[in-house]
Amino acid sequence: MKLLQIVTNITVAAGLLVSAANAQSSVDSDVVVATVNGEEIKMGHVVMVYDTLPQQYKSLPAEQVFQGIVEQIVQQTVLAQAAANPNAKYIEFAVDNERRILTASQMIDEITTEATSEDKLRAYYDATYQSADLGREYNASHILVESEEEAKDLIVKLSDGADFAALAQEFSTGPSGPNGGALGWFGQGRMVAPFEQAVMSLTVGEVSPLPVQTQFGWHVIILNDMRAVQAPAFEEVSGEIAAELQRVAIEERVKIMVDGAAVVRVDQSTLIVDAVKTDISELD
Repeated sequence: MKLLQIVTNITVAAGLLVSAANAQSSVDSDVVVATVNGEEIKMGHVVMVYDTLPQQYKSLPAEQVFQGIVEQIVQQTVLAQAAANPNAKYIEFAVDNERRILTASQMIDEITTEATSEDKLRAYYDATYQSADLGREYNASHILVESEEEAKDLIVKLSDGADFAALAQEFSTGPSGPNGGALGWFGQGRMVAPFEQAVMSLTVGEVSPLPVQTQFGWHVIILNDMRAVQAPAFEEVSGEIAAELQRVAIEERVKIMVDGAAVVRVDQSTLIVDAVKTDISELD
């Protein structure tokens, strides 16, 4: 969330302003909310703390949250002013790292915003779902028995005109037996390989000519129907599409930028052990 938006939300909710309409023109991040021995605490400091709060705290009355944040910053400021070594190296490095993360995130935001325009989301959707072959779905039933001989006997009965569902209810040891062996619709990859391969080799209405063995036993299979996989609605997958476009855009742009930068890496082999074992207070 952008700083000005957060300022508007917290100040309006806390009752500091009359309405959201005049919040942006009346309050900005440089407004001083407290001073500690002359050191200013500004609205921007409050807003940045507020933005990192867990959601349960944000659901509290805004005035209470605002006052709590200000008090926390006051206490931290008093402690910081009394610190024996405020210019410690580890603080400097920590601030450097945090500043780098925040400024890099600005570029990340720019890259991801550009990568996920409505036109690009729609184009990816059309190429991936609308214009692509998404495969087929199958509707099958089966009768599961323990031996190949039992399965062969059932195939003979079916060829003589027996009803598949009735045989499944009588002989199948699988959980679908009471429902006539019906498995419903399923796509590729949902069934174990031998079963799936057998289903895909059948035409609609055909019974497997030979028993099919899997780790569950022996199957007699009938293909009830098949259909092309329907593309999901754009709204159902737009979030996934955006995430994928963002990932690709960030990886590509970072690679281009790193390749184009004057990066010099020193030999790290002698530094790694020292780095991971060093107490931050010992940095100089």
